[in-house]
Amino acid sequence: MTIERINLQNTPTVESVDHEDVVFRRQDFTLQGRLYRPAKRAERLPGVVVAGAWTTVKEQMAGTYARALAQQGFAALAFDFTGWGASDGEPRYVENPAVKTADIAAAVDFLARRDDIDRERIFGLGICASSGYMAAVAADNPMMMRLALVAPWLHDPRMAEATYGGPEQVKTLIELGRDSQRANDAQVIVAASTKDERALMFQAPYFTEADRGLIAEYDNRFSVSSWEPWLTYDAQAVADRLLVPTLIVCSESAALPAGAHAFAKRTKAPATELWLDDVSQFDFYDRADVVTTSIAAVVDHFEARAQ
Repeated sequence: MTIERINLQNTPTVESVDHEDVVFRRQDFTLQGRLYRPAKRAERLPGVVVAGAWTTVKEQMAGTYARALAQQGFAALAFDFTGWGASDGEPRYVENPAVKTADIAAAVDFLARRDDIDRERIFGLGICASSGYMAAVAADNPMMMRLALVAPWLHDPRMAEATYGGPEQVKTLIELGRDSQRANDAQVIVAASTKDERALMFQAPYFTEADRGLIAEYDNRFSVSSWEPWLTYDAQAVADRLLVPTLIVCSESAALPAGAHAFAKRTKAPATELWLDDVSQFDFYDRADVVTTSIAAVVDHFEARAQ
């Protein structure tokens, strides 16, 4: 079977979509974003904050989904988190759920202040690791009216232990990060590689492919200081306070389907699920038919009238 993929470097500009490079602030940090919009647009558009997988930048899957949403009539913002990509912030390359959640909240506030955005129609789309962060903002920020999660990675500490080699290995990783912080010497490793077995993602598709995720803008770095905030993060707990209508698009072949199932079962929010057959985690990032199917479901969800 031939699989068409969305090439981030070579995809021609879609005539019906334009974009604006924007900046906004969270505390003392300036964050760099890209706002995709339909070229022929109404005075005020529904707005979507889009965020992608761990270690990624705005030009990767977040940008792919933001552009696709703009084709459907939305103003969609992809941005670089604090300490990543073109954005400010130290330390660099730390996957810190608390920081990234605060960044998303700042992005929502930024959209709500714009005259060309309908602040009554602001939504959130989280892909992979950002699903937990986006859900937390949807639970706590009344400006986010609906939430969509695509290929969500929603772990709690117990799931993290099962994924990362068991309790002792998790303790070792956390201590490695603490040692780095105590020494005030941030240890940074390669995020994705086909040759370096010490890389965070060794021989992982998408991230190691130049025509997919291994683009010039990708930092391809990971600070070991990330291990404690990442491994102790509890995305499942967010489900307890989430109330806004939520869509989950996933596959049993994705990276952590158990997390998606558990979250959907636990949340009190009105939840809709779409499960696709034989779709890998990385397929969700740029496989054209999968992105198209996911976006169609997301658009239907965002445009649905409140029950």
